[in-house]
Amino acid sequence: MNSRQVAILLWLVSATLSFSVFACDSKLRGTGDLGVVVEREQGNLLVVENSTDTVLCRVKGLGDLSHASAVFSRDARFAFIFGRDGGLTKVDLLTGKIVKRVIQGGNSIGGAVSQDGSLIAVSNYVPGGIKVFSSEDLSLVADIVAAYKGSPEGSKTVGLVDAPGNKFIFSLFEGGATWVADFSNGPQPEITKFKAIGKQPYDALISGDGRYYIAGLFGEDGLAMLDLWQQEKGVRRILPDYGRGHEILPVYKMPHLEGWAVAGDLIFLPAIGLHQVLVVDKSSWEQVGRIELKGQPVFAMVQPDSRQVWVNFAYPDNNWIQVIDVHSLKVVKTLDVGKGALHMEFAPRGEKVWISVRDEDRIKVYDTEDYSLLKTLDAHKPSGIFFTNRAAKIGL
Repeated sequence: MNSRQVAILLWLVSATLSFSVFACDSKLRGTGDLGVVVEREQGNLLVVENSTDTVLCRVKGLGDLSHASAVFSRDARFAFIFGRDGGLTKVDLLTGKIVKRVIQGGNSIGGAVSQDGSLIAVSNYVPGGIKVFSSEDLSLVADIVAAYKGSPEGSKTVGLVDAPGNKFIFSLFEGGATWVADFSNGPQPEITKFKAIGKQPYDALISGDGRYYIAGLFGEDGLAMLDLWQQEKGVRRILPDYGRGHEILPVYKMPHLEGWAVAGDLIFLPAIGLHQVLVVDKSSWEQVGRIELKGQPVFAMVQPDSRQVWVNFAYPDNNWIQVIDVHSLKVVKTLDVGKGALHMEFAPRGEKVWISVRDEDRIKVYDTEDYSLLKTLDAHKPSGIFFTNRAAKIGL
């Protein structure tokens, strides 16, 4: 064998070895049907595939994941995990390895990726404020202190989302404000502050088209809405009857606003402290109906075809899932999936839904057409489920 043949052989061996670790199950694959499932108590992440409903591998060492969330890079190869211990972790879904991990705060509550994919923003309870990092190497780009009148050290920040134009939007829990941080001109953001939006905004969402930012208010009735196409008009109060009301109601778990379901011209949102989903006309922002349910709803999530809305519940009714038909506005199916049904995630085209069942250490996959149980997967105290099709969606 001459030197040229040896060189070619060595190159082929090297290429084969590099491809053998390209995916965490040693197979070459795309990322369009991948996702992650949080194992909250062990600080682990499962890398999963939703085409074959399989777990590919387990990634360990992500810290406190008791209230963890995830976003994805533009190419859907990397997941960025936000942990309750302030950890920000970049995970390679193909190799099943941690690329980098930083402790950026004391208690983080979620994050977002910028429109161009270059920035990762993290929302913090402790020390408060927003920190923004390079998605490439997790180096710090900006530290935004959420100071407000009477509190220079800053407020807890909630409801952090990405918006068109390389903007991040978030609200100040103690400060009662919404801020827009514009990174379109570089690493020093231009910040627009909307003050006195209401008492104690606790979470928020942005509409799928990136136009409306809506913050829920824990301390008073109604919600605060900012129209990003008409920012000069300021924040408007909508749905004045939505919220805790004047009667003190026991709230076992706050609804997650990111789980609001938008189906055509209707919005379905969980009512705080009530066994109801409220139906809202998106064009007028007026309530047009209420749907009675088995318990206090947490997530109301719409199937990708917008035909049905799936709802899960707070304790003690967290073994139930109810399905609402959008056309008739009626509950058409009630499923007992097991105790601790915390999160749902639809396959990108909506033919299946994955449900984490924490107290059974299971993930259950259901057919959305006939509601049959398709598969059960083992997982240790699973909670959040996030599929990579979120990478192409605003606010997710």
